[in-house]
Order: sequence, then C-alpha cells, then structure tokens
Amino acid sequence: MSSRSVSARSASLPGDPPGGRRAVAVWAVGVSVYFVAVIFRTSLGVAGLDAADRFHVGASALSTFSILQLLVYAGMQIPVGLLVDRLGTKKVLAIGVVLFTAGQVGFALSPSYGMALASRALLGCGDAMTFISVLRLGTRWFPARRGPLVAQLAGLVGMAGNLVSTLVLARLLHGVGWTAAFGGSALAGAVVFVLLLVFLRDHPEGYEPEPFPHHGSAYVRRQIVASWKEPGTRLGMWVHFTTQFPAMVFLLLWGLPFLVEAQGLSRAAAGDLLTLVVLSNMVVGLVYGQIVARHHAARLPLALGTVGATAAVWAATLLHPGPHAPMWLLIVLCTVLGACGPASMLGFDFARPANPPERQGTASGITNMGGFVASMTTLLAIGVLLDVTGDNYTVAFCTVFVLQALGLSQILRLREQAARRERERLVASRVETVHVPA
Repeated sequence: MSSRSVSARSASLPGDPPGGRRAVAVWAVGVSVYFVAVIFRTSLGVAGLDAADRFHVGASALSTFSILQLLVYAGMQIPVGLLVDRLGTKKVLAIGVVLFTAGQVGFALSPSYGMALASRALLGCGDAMTFISVLRLGTRWFPARRGPLVAQLAGLVGMAGNLVSTLVLARLLHGVGWTAAFGGSALAGAVVFVLLLVFLRDHPEGYEPEPFPHHGSAYVRRQIVASWKEPGTRLGMWVHFTTQFPAMVFLLLWGLPFLVEAQGLSRAAAGDLLTLVVLSNMVVGLVYGQIVARHHAARLPLALGTVGATAAVWAATLLHPGPHAPMWLLIVLCTVLGACGPASMLGFDFARPANPPERQGTASGITNMGGFVASMTTLLAIGVLLDVTGDNYTVAFCTVFVLQALGLSQILRLREQAARRERERLVASRVETVHVPA
C-alpha cells in the first residue's frame, strides 16, 4: 500500500474530524456558553469592595465567596468529566447554563451574606460544566493537529468574558446598582441557552464515537484510575496548578483591593490594569497556541518560562522600596500575569495525547482541577493573612511563591515520565497506521 493511501485512510479515521465552517459554527455556540460563564464567574472581581459594604464583611469573609465558588468548581471537575464522557457536550452544557444563570440571579437578589454564598456556590456548579464540555466539543469537531490552537482560542474567548466583567459590568454596577447590574447580566444566560438548544451538536455526522460502557461504579473507577495512571494527565494537572492561579486570584478577587488599598491607585486606574491583564492574556494565548501547534516540544519551556517570569515580577513588585511600586512595574506585573491563563492551557496539551477519546472528559477534568485548587488555596491564605497582619499585602501575596514552588517540584518530577510515555504512544500509533489495510 502506498504512503498516499495510508495518509488518505488516516485522514478519514472517525477519531480525526475534518473541521471546516460547520465545525467553527457549532464550536462557537459552545464557546459562547463558556464566555457567559466567565462573565458571571469573574463578576465578583470588580464588585469585591461593593460586596464587602453590601454584606458588611471583612477580608476573610469576602474571600469565602470566591473560595466556595472555586471549591464547588474544583470538586465538580472529575464528576463533570465523567458526565461529559457519558452524556455528551450538549446535555452537560444545558445543565450548566441553567445552574449558573440561576446562581447569578440569586446573587443579584440576595439580601444576606448566607444567601449570596449559596448563590455563588450554585454559579460555581454550573460554571464547572462549561470548559471541559467546550474542550471535548473541540476534539469532536476539529482535527487533532488543531487541538492546541482550538484550546487556546477557547481560553481567549473566556478572557474576553473577563474583559466584559471589567469594562461593562463594573460600569453597570456603579451606574444602575447591584440588583440591576447582576440581574440584567443574567439575561445573557437565557440567550445562550436558546442558542445551545437550537444549534449545538455533539459531533459531526459520520463521526459518532464508538459505543462504550458508561454504567455503574466500575466505569467511574476505571475512567479515573486509567486517566490518573497516565503521567501526561498528572503532568498536565500540575502545569495547570502552577501556572493558572496567580492571574486567577488577581482577577477574581484580590487584584482590585491590592491596587487600590496597597498601591494607592484610583478605582479607574486599577480597572485599567485589570483590563491589561485580560488583553495580555488574549494576545499571549494566540501566540502560545501558534507556537505549540507548530512546535509540540515548546509546551514545557513555555510553561516553565511563564512560572519563572511570574515569580520574578511578583518579587520585584512586593519587595520594591517605598510605599508604592511605580506604575511601570505594575504595568509589567499585569502584562506578565496575562500569560498565566495561556500557560495553564498547556496542561491540556499534555493530558490530551495521553488519553484515548473515551477518556478525554475525565482527563480534562483532572487537569482543570489543578489550577482551581491552587486558586482556592491562595484566595483563602491571602484573606486570612490580610486579617492577621492588618492588611499587609506583601506578606499575604507571598503565598504565591509557596504554591509555585510546590507545583514546580512536581512538574520537574513528572516531565521525563510523561515524555517517555508520549513517545511510546506515538510509536505505537505509527505502527498501527502502517498496518491499516488498503
């Protein structure tokens, strides 16, 4: 059999869909759901000081909003991955939209701290169902070689949602008030729910996944154990853990208070710097996606370089003499923090080739859990340290270095195992391709 016939046969395999305009249209519907989920998730980041006044709470209680939301999100990642593998993207996304929209409405109407907490937990539950579903949608509609770029584009759209929170929701909040701003934004959830029901499909025709047993506790254990045994899954989780949380913590809650209270900026100037983080994320995401799509070996150097740059610029900011860091240094800080999101997406590029299609949801759930566990831990630690030290942000933000050191040690420990296992799978797949019958 000629090499041309092998290539043609390989290109038509059900596991590698052709992509095209139809794929882009369907994927865009799924990503629009993630876009709205991120708006709702990050809405507290621009309302932290308002929430403290509304519910009469301090730093620790304020951080509990985001901690609970992330706790629910992180705890849901593996169950959601299993659900995506079992039910498909459309059903899981539909459930997610209903939950996070109800959570946003509840947060808008909450008269008490307790009800507001419950609403954020509900929002976190729905939010947890979006990103893994969108990743799976990408693997079902686009060729595998497009995987890194498609994943980075999904992350870029998520950051666009963060940008909407920073630019639009913040202004609405101070213009029309708490209830109208949060309640009005919930209408976006209803819009994407209709789009989802009408236009989204789990996979293109002719590319249905092979039947796979999805029932019973044995299936759950098998999926989790098999995914976790792959060094690539664990490496992906630790890459996500180490790279994502500095920017997540900054954007989700503590960036605005740090810039206003510790650095003496106005709310407007602080909002501009938060916007810079988001814009930097979007630009770097496109660059990282193109680099990894062309040079697969660049994944780890990009991740490690981002960790090193983040640690260096945080150290320079926190240790700068004088009461406030200069504006140029804060600009550098926010620009570098913008690389954290794209770097965290590299974790999925380690987990994806390590697992077969029927385990993609579960493996992505394990990977995605890493960064949110780190973010939740850091949010809590910063809130507690601020209360204990009398709002000493220098001490509180040193938590960043502790978690970076932990994650970096695990990345260095697993990198050789993951690389060896990936080479073995690549060789095996080439052997199978050569023996495909004419």
